[in-house]
Amino acid sequence: MAAGTGAYGRRFDSGRVCLDLVATGAASGACERLDRPARLAEWLVASRLVPLGTPLTAVDETWVARFRQLRTGIDRLMSAQLAGGSADNALERVNTLAAAAPPGLRAVRGQGGALVRAPIADPVCGELLAAVARDAVDLLTDPVARAGLRRCEGDACRRLYLDTSRGRRRRWCSSEVCGNRERVARHRRRVKAAP
Repeated sequence: MAAGTGAYGRRFDSGRVCLDLVATGAASGACERLDRPARLAEWLVASRLVPLGTPLTAVDETWVARFRQLRTGIDRLMSAQLAGGSADNALERVNTLAAAAPPGLRAVRGQGGALVRAPIADPVCGELLAAVARDAVDLLTDPVARAGLRRCEGDACRRLYLDTSRGRRRRWCSSEVCGNRERVARHRRRVKAAP
């Protein structure tokens, strides 16, 4: 899972949109990514919740607050899952959001005649929250996917990701970032310990 690029810039791709949302928070070891409406709108497009070119003029501070609340709930649920605990309040909140209808999409002809996704109507915050919450419900209720849920072992990283590697031995959210930091730190310890 490499970081994606686009209008949003470097973006962590965890393998699931609900985990990508969790990665936007400061608690994941990075800086706060959803700090204003424009950043949320960029994330919605980068995460493919809305097609590129979709007008997101309704995104405001209330949307940011609601997405951050959902992010906190998903983070608590996934952390509880990894620790073998429960987070019933968070589960109730995510289930409530997942019960709403997700945004309607249709296929339209794009440039060159290829079919592309387009929203049926302007996206509504509750619909987009429902799509992310449903992804979290799908992850938590799918035993195969749930078995691949991991937290990065990087020193300063708390990101969650799905380990889809062949041997299920992946240790870092990104081999290029956290894995490289660990290898450099290990090398420095060996050099320092050498006579």
